[in-house]
Amino acid sequence: MSFLSDILWGTPMLVLLLGTGLYLTVRSRFFQFRECRRIFRSTIGEVIGKNRSARQVRSVCTALGVTMGTGNIVGVATAIHLGGAGSVFWMWVSALLGMMIVFTENRLAVRYADRGAGPMGYLPRRLAVVYAVACVLASFGMGNMAQSASLTAGVTSVLDIPPVIVGGVTAFLVGAVIIGGAENIGRVAEKVLPFVSALYILVSILLIVCNIEALAEAFSSIFMYAFTPSSVGGGAVGYTVSRAVSAGLRRGVFSNEAGLGSASVLHSDCEGEEKQGMWGIVEVFIDTIVCCTLTALVILVVFPQSENCKGYQLDGTELVSAAFSSLLGKYSGVFVAFCLVLFAFATLIGWSAIGEKAWVFLTKGRFSIYYKYIYVIFILIGAVISADEVWFLSDIFNAAMAIPNLAGILAVSQQGTPAGRR
Repeated sequence: MSFLSDILWGTPMLVLLLGTGLYLTVRSRFFQFRECRRIFRSTIGEVIGKNRSARQVRSVCTALGVTMGTGNIVGVATAIHLGGAGSVFWMWVSALLGMMIVFTENRLAVRYADRGAGPMGYLPRRLAVVYAVACVLASFGMGNMAQSASLTAGVTSVLDIPPVIVGGVTAFLVGAVIIGGAENIGRVAEKVLPFVSALYILVSILLIVCNIEALAEAFSSIFMYAFTPSSVGGGAVGYTVSRAVSAGLRRGVFSNEAGLGSASVLHSDCEGEEKQGMWGIVEVFIDTIVCCTLTALVILVVFPQSENCKGYQLDGTELVSAAFSSLLGKYSGVFVAFCLVLFAFATLIGWSAIGEKAWVFLTKGRFSIYYKYIYVIFILIGAVISADEVWFLSDIFNAAMAIPNLAGILAVSQQGTPAGRR
């Protein structure tokens, strides 16, 4: 399975992903940079002000809940474990170029919402069907089992509870929310996400400030090892540039989901093509440039990438917990587990809404209740199977979503209008 994952996320996929983002960025005359002030004024500014829309806020919170899942914690740690500090640079690249991909996805999704949600509306019929199948599978993989596995690992690391019990409780709670429908999902996401995001950001900043003397070296290692091979742990583990690029881009996509079209499925219900596109840019910025960067810096200021560093032999939750222990001591595991639980819960309920819309597209609106039952069952499965297998499956399903979506976006961009249905 890892072999298939490596093939799908090899050079062709990376070229397609970066090439599409670069093409859209140049074609828009670097819109995400040139109009950054207007973007934030038209999105965050309106939410803070009096012009906020309840539907818009719930849509954004659900979309952010989908992107700001365990990828912000476990995904970043895994990228550094696999590719070293240089992988963080390539996560940034995936975000900065991915902003225009998400902008385009959201804009097209609103324009063609009457044909289907997200890419299922703006892609040609056959590609839309392929995408919908991949989306349903991804909702069970990245959106479900990956979150359940990380949540379970976090809880069992601090509490002596069998994984099957953790999975069962999670499945029950998620089921109770998603049975209530999209409005219920939005209301829960609106309450959970701001709280856990603010808590995680504040504690991360506090740890970085307490290790401020190591911050310059952390940034230096990110840029240096993005283009220079390195060794860690006395040379026992080598980090090549290709590993840094691959790990950074894979986990960047896992976190911000640029190119997957998933966020556009949620934004297709809202009004204003350009505004939804701008929200896509803001969501990627908050997810990767803010939250993922903070996680990376927390790790790098505590475990600088050097010949004698042993920290990178840890992976995922263990690496993040070890880093936070420099500030929180024995309570670091509890803090990381708490954040993982809430982030994962927000992602689980958000992805259920995305997967259900793909299911409805394929079944023409029938049997949606069965999708919810299946979704809940996969939460329990994710809690008890190998986390490595879940990550490999997630990479495979992500690629299956990204390939038709990016191909369709390029075709639409070249023609100026969405490709016609055949």
